[in-house]
Formats: sequence, structure tokens, C-alpha cells
Amino acid sequence: MSDCLHHHSLNTFPETVCPTSLGWSGVLKCLPKTRSGENPFKYTMCPSSSTRSGDLKEHMRTHSGEKPFKCTVCAASFSESGRLKLHMTMHDGENPYKCTVCPSTFSEAGHLKRHMRIHSGEKPYKCTVCPSAFSQSGDLKIHLRIHSGEKPFKCSVCPLSFSASGNLKRHMGIHSGDKPHKCTLCPSSFTQSSCLSVHMRIHKGEKPYKCAVCPSSFSQSGDLQRHMRIHSGEKPFKCSVCTSTFTRSGYLKVHMKLHSGEKPYKCKVCLSSFSQSGNLKVHMRTHSGEKPFKCTVCPSSFTQSGNLKVHMRLHSGEKPYMCTVCPSSFSKHGDLKVHMRTHSGEKPFKCTVCSSSFNQSGNLKAHMRTHSGEKPFKCTACPSSFSQSGDLQRHMGIHSGEKPFKCTVCPSSFTQSGNLKVHMRLHSGEKPDKYTVCP
Repeated sequence: MSDCLHHHSLNTFPETVCPTSLGWSGVLKCLPKTRSGENPFKYTMCPSSSTRSGDLKEHMRTHSGEKPFKCTVCAASFSESGRLKLHMTMHDGENPYKCTVCPSTFSEAGHLKRHMRIHSGEKPYKCTVCPSAFSQSGDLKIHLRIHSGEKPFKCSVCPLSFSASGNLKRHMGIHSGDKPHKCTLCPSSFTQSSCLSVHMRIHKGEKPYKCAVCPSSFSQSGDLQRHMRIHSGEKPFKCSVCTSTFTRSGYLKVHMKLHSGEKPYKCKVCLSSFSQSGNLKVHMRTHSGEKPFKCTVCPSSFTQSGNLKVHMRLHSGEKPYMCTVCPSSFSKHGDLKVHMRTHSGEKPFKCTVCSSSFNQSGNLKAHMRTHSGEKPFKCTACPSSFSQSGDLQRHMGIHSGEKPFKCTVCPSSFTQSGNLKVHMRLHSGEKPDKYTVCP
């Protein structure tokens, strides 16, 4: 007995196979009984310890990789019987834990607890590097890899690596082409059952994830999480070359191609090339004239789903992008960005010919025509042409006789708003401060 205990001291058990070949039951008989507050089952591979031999036996499988509990339906296997039991609920569809706010159900109580944080907005797991916070510890762990650059999940086929195992799993579907999870309502198929489950919400119109700030709702929790950054202004994805920051990792990835100049996706009709395959796909519609995204309220149609989404806000009146300085709100994020420059005074678009600068790229483009003399906006009724579309629009009022700017005091009307403004001084008696008179 003393020889056995010599081989299996409390500080080393069971780092290696017992030299006396006693097996688990024999080895455990050699150990003294547990005293209150002690964890006698310890070993040198890691700091873990336990008061029960069964726990230690299960823990050792994390080092050995042994998974003796095998699913009878699919190829999955597990190191613990409890894990197998939970896994089987995926096959039998049993989800006994129901959300009291939305229709979601879960196979585990812990999953329901995490889900409820979506509704409550609770994010107890906080990043120590940036202001980001998360509802799940696993999400924080993955997020920290953005700061560290760690990508431990490597593809065995190509050089790509990923910060999350789920991203690698989805990526492998590209190489295998395997999409076993098929939609019963349309031809779509997916590499993962969870992707199919999310897809089915499109057919059902189900959007269980609701924004607590505005009326927006989403079919995926990730979409809600990204949407909330609009309200919070959080941009956790930072460029390592310049000061740009982004709300999504995908936007950062696309941005990095601006620095590298990489444009691998080339148009077969013209010489255009793009940094994203999606941009090429959208570009091809300019050649085909295809506009597959149709408005359900009016006859408008669009080449991009994002343009349709923005257009629908004209009908709904939704303006989710809110200014943090004044009460203004906007239907487009770009409009809010431009608006914020009125508060900051920023004019990043500078003329290369004179000292003029502008808060919008379009204004700079129009200004450059004053230097080049270009007048691309041509009147269809007379030979006149203009450098700006607004000037042409006002000019057309001469031919049409239209005078949309009407005085609220008398019957007078005008082709331009500026003329109406001058006219209103006749009624108000207002006199401009001073005029600079040419000599």
C-alpha cells in the first residue's frame, strides 16, 4: 500500500498511468478519505482539484481528448454524459425553457438566462481595453481577440484563421460545399441548423429582438447588437493604420483594402474592379438594369437591399439616427454624419486649386466645376447648361412657368426661394443691414 501511495501522491495523482496497473478503482482505494474542506484529487497537469473522484475522471478527458459518450443520431461525441443528454434535445426538439417576452425556447436553463439579457439589456461582461460590454462571457472572450489579434482557429485547407470557432465552421462549408440543412419553403440551404432556424424567421416574418430605444426589431440577436451601436455610438473595431473605427468587423475588413489597394473582383463588361464580391454583384446590375428590391408601397425599385431599406423610411417616417447635440434626427447614417459637421465646423473636403473647403464631397465636386468650367447639366429646351443640377432645376421654371414659392401674404409667386425671401421684406419692412456696392 505504501508503494502505491508513493507512486500516487496527493499532489501528483493521476498525472501518468499507475505503474502498479491498479486502474481507477484500485488507485482510489490507496488514497485517504476526504477530510472536510480538502480536495485530495489533484495532479500536476493543471491547478484543478476536486472532492470527488468522478469529477477528476471527467476532467482528465479534457487533457486526453477522450469522448466516450456518443450520439446515436449524428457523429457528435462528448466527454460527459450530461453533455450528450443536452445534445439529444436538439434531435428530439425538446426545449422546455420558454422566454416570457418572446416566442424563443431553449433546451437549457442557462441558455434562457443568457437570452433574457437581450430583453433586459444587461451586459455584465465588460472589456478592460475599450467601452464594449457583453451579455455572455464567451462573447467577451472572442471580442478580446480583436485587441490581441489572436486567431487560434486555423483552416486546414487554406491559410485563413479565425477568432471564433463558429466562424471557422462556417468557413469550412465554402471548401466542402456541404449545406445539409434545407429550407422546406424555398430552395435555400445552410451549413448549420442555427442558420436555417434564423432563415425561417424571414418566411414567418418573426422579429423577436426589439430595440429598447426605437421601434426597430430584428430576426437575429446579432443584428440587434449591431443596431444598438447606432444609438450608443460605439465603434469597437479600430483600424491599425489610421484613426478610423467601425461598428462591424466586416466594415473594418473592407476598409483595410483601402490601405492595401486590393481589388480582386473585376467586372467582365467594363474595367471596374472592387474590393468586395458583393460590390461587384451590385455593379453588374448597372449593366443589366436589374432592380430586384421592390418597394411594397410605391413603384420604386432598387439595385441594393440597403437602398430599399432607407427608402422605406420615407413611408414609415422612421429616423433612427439621432443627433446628440440638437433634436435633429435622420433616416440615413450618412446624413447624420454630415449634420454633425455643422456642430463641429469640420470641412474635410478641400479644394486643390483654391483655399475653399466643404463639409460634403458633393459640394466639393460641384465647386471644382467653377475651376474647370464644366457644365454637365444641359437644358432640353434651350442651349443653356449649368454646373449644378439645382441651377438647371431653377432654370427650367422659366420654360415651364412654374413658380412653386408662394407668398403667404399676397398672390405673388416665384421660381426661386431666394426671390421669395427678398419679396417678403416688402411686407415685413425689413431692411438688410448693409450692401457692398460695386464702384
